[in-house]
Amino acid sequence: MGHVRHLYVHLPFCAHRCGYCDFVTVVGRGEQHGSYVDALLAELELEGDVLADPLETVFLGGGTPTFTDATELARLLEGLPAAEELTVEANPETVTPDLARLLRSHGVNRVSLGAQSFQPHLLAVLERRAAPDDVRRSVARLREAGFDNLSLDLVYGVPGQSPADLDHDLDEALALEPEHLSCYELEAKPGTRFTHAHGDELERQAEAMEGYFEQVVDTLTAAGYRWYETANFCLMGAKAGGRDLRARHNLGYWRGRDYLGVGMGAVATVSGERRRNVSSLARYLAALASGAKPPSELEIIDRETHEREKLMLGLRLDEPLVVAEVGDALDRKALSSLAERGLVDVSTNGRGEEMSLTRHGRFLGGGVTAELLS
Repeated sequence: MGHVRHLYVHLPFCAHRCGYCDFVTVVGRGEQHGSYVDALLAELELEGDVLADPLETVFLGGGTPTFTDATELARLLEGLPAAEELTVEANPETVTPDLARLLRSHGVNRVSLGAQSFQPHLLAVLERRAAPDDVRRSVARLREAGFDNLSLDLVYGVPGQSPADLDHDLDEALALEPEHLSCYELEAKPGTRFTHAHGDELERQAEAMEGYFEQVVDTLTAAGYRWYETANFCLMGAKAGGRDLRARHNLGYWRGRDYLGVGMGAVATVSGERRRNVSSLARYLAALASGAKPPSELEIIDRETHEREKLMLGLRLDEPLVVAEVGDALDRKALSSLAERGLVDVSTNGRGEEMSLTRHGRFLGGGVTAELLS
């Protein structure tokens, strides 16, 4: 039995590739959904000896996992190891009553919906297929199927967006009472057709990001959500019914835990090695069909790299980071200076010296972390 308690499964299929997307995706390919699930299960068999039993989390990401043929998606879910948290990403337009029941009956207990916006003009810019009513219907269908842990994704900094648009999106999202919200700055990668089409407006939006960020945090914390990670919020206290509603799978990443990733383009970090599978569907399928592991790139994660990553990721959280765990990655002089400026809190308890960003430090985020890196 292995030690890895987190499993990521990549389902790359989408109905359409949005202009800003840089994930490993393929459009359509319905005739290959079955062979891809065969390959996933074969790769899991080859790599599964690193996994603990039971797992803490399994996360099906994409792509659009719920665009995968329903029969094949059910077969995949049946073949996965048991986990305490099983999350599936879904696009709202794919969530039919039958799909919601399929997910619930196959052990899924958390769904992450890619709403992105409730504004038709912004959805058109993002090339999203779902309309605002699709989001509302999908939430209702998932609730009817018995789901009590739903997350909504929102994006801000969209070309044409205003602060009033963002207020509307946040109000619409809160009206659906999700247990969790992820609110991301739009990242348009250089060279994509999205940047060519919206370059000037993206520059204007970049200047507004700090204001949008504060708007998101102020609105969601006022509504009773815990700002537990830079872009993530969950209900807490009585509203959470005594549950910890943080995304446990992503917490594994942010805390520097090992995880196994299977699928084309999937990444795994296990025992100091990071592996990235080939992003070609044909090469991925051919390797697994022959009984071999898929071609992959391998990176050795030495102690210095691990400590730097732990520092960068750990400071995204609202929980203290143990200073001894980041070793030489930390610039102690910078820590003292940032603490004096009210950007970092430093304390000592049974775990030793700890640090965390203050509220103001969290808004400055990456800049503060960059100063702390030795």
